Amino acid sequence: MLGANDGLVSVASIMMGVGAVKEDVTAMVLSGFAGLVAGACSMAIGEFVSVYTQYDIEKEQLKREEEEGGDSSDKKEKLPSPYQAALASALAFSVGAVIPLVGAMFIKDYKIRLSVVAAMVSLALLVFGGIGAVLGRTPVKKSCIRVLIGGWAAMAITFGLTKLIGFTQP
Repeated sequence: MLGANDGLVSVASIMMGVGAVKEDVTAMVLSGFAGLVAGACSMAIGEFVSVYTQYDIEKEQLKREEEEGGDSSDKKEKLPSPYQAALASALAFSVGAVIPLVGAMFIKDYKIRLSVVAAMVSLALLVFGGIGAVLGRTPVKKSCIRVLIGGWAAMAITFGLTKLIGFTQP
């Protein structure tokens, strides 16, 4: 859920930031698409490096255990796959990132587009917060509110700062 939430908030925030200074749907969608690709690549590469490091550590530990005469055949089958982790991370990010893109793609009117993106992202944040809470066996309402407020804050800060910088540029 974390990767999907990252994709959702990151791409929605980028799109809201661009939307703060450009009313053009093309600019908003292109920036969101660039954010999706860059974010998915970043998440995949980060996960790959992290899991590969873990894999190397565990492999060396198994090697030491075998040298000491231990049986590590069961443990070899349980080694993490950096490729699977990278793919899963990129896919999760992309699933979340698609939501604001779909919300903006077909709406030409600037104010309605921003409102639809904000509404779709808000609904997705609530769903992601609820799923995360159920999976983690934590209070659903508290989790949903925390995720929603965090997402709103990211979008509002990005929108506000980009608007501020947009006003100061010639």
